[in-house]
Amino acid sequence: MGKRILVHCCCGPCATSSIQRLIDEGYEPVLCYGNSNIWPEEENEKRYQNLLTVARYFGGLQVVRQTYDHESWLEFIKGLESEPEGGARCTRCFEFNLRAACDEARRLGIECFTTTLTVSRFKNSARIFEVGSAFEGFEKIDFKKKDGFARSCAMAAELGLYRQQYCGCEFSVAEGVPDA
Repeated sequence: MGKRILVHCCCGPCATSSIQRLIDEGYEPVLCYGNSNIWPEEENEKRYQNLLTVARYFGGLQVVRQTYDHESWLEFIKGLESEPEGGARCTRCFEFNLRAACDEARRLGIECFTTTLTVSRFKNSARIFEVGSAFEGFEKIDFKKKDGFARSCAMAAELGLYRQQYCGCEFSVAEGVPDA
């Protein structure tokens, strides 16, 4: 068995090639799904179900589901609701999700964690790394590298995964900004 790593997963499509890369590099991924930013709750559930499909594809990887608490997320980003997609609201959202992933890794006794957010061509990996560096054990892995985004699209199609048309929150859906 390889080194265990907790992987914050934003959705099934982004998890596909990210998980494959981690396995290929000798890691033993434990998938973590929280994402209280995703709205509405039905959308959150749909993305979680697709992540379970991915976990099964890779031989039944462990998936830890955190409590959905959109109200806490809204409080955390309060005052940034009108920020454009990719702006300060997103930076705070990264912080919210990475803090939750870090806490989950500690709870499970896993020394390191990372996020699939960096596979999306619509996400700024450098900003994610900057936010993540505040948390002990954060691994800066740019999943866009090694053709990660294209591979995630191909694997998502192969598995018949739902590909969302917005990042997740009600503010990104209003802007119509794609995620994957």
